[in-house]
Amino acid sequence: MTKEELKNRTKQFALDVFKFLMSLEKTKANDVVSFQLFKSSSSVAANYRAVCRGKSDADFLNKLKIVDEEADESLFWLEFIKGLEVPCDKIVLDSLIKEANELVSIFSAAIKTIKEKNNSKK
Repeated sequence: MTKEELKNRTKQFALDVFKFLMSLEKTKANDVVSFQLFKSSSSVAANYRAVCRGKSDADFLNKLKIVDEEADESLFWLEFIKGLEVPCDKIVLDSLIKEANELVSIFSAAIKTIKEKNNSKK
C-alpha cells in the first residue's frame, strides 16, 4: 500500500466514523463517547498526513507512533460502544472495528520494521 493509498484510507476511516457517530441517538453519554471517538479517528487521518511530511527518520517514527496510538484509541472507543450495546447499526460498527484493527496492525508493523531497520544500522 502506498503512502497516498494509506492517506486516503485513514481519511475514509475518519469520514466513516463521523457518519456512524451522526447516526447515534443524541444523549449526554453518547455525546461524550462520540466526541472522544471523533477526535481519535480524525487524528489518525490528520497525523498520518503529518507522517508523510516527516522531516527526518526520527520525526517520521515519532509521528507514526502518534498515529498508532490514535488508531488504537479509536479501536477502544468502538469496542466500548459495542460493549455498552449502544443502539446503532451493528454491521457498520463491526466494519469500523475491523478497519481500526487493520490500521493498528499496519502502523504497529511499520513501527516495528523501522525500529529493526534503525537497530541494524547501529
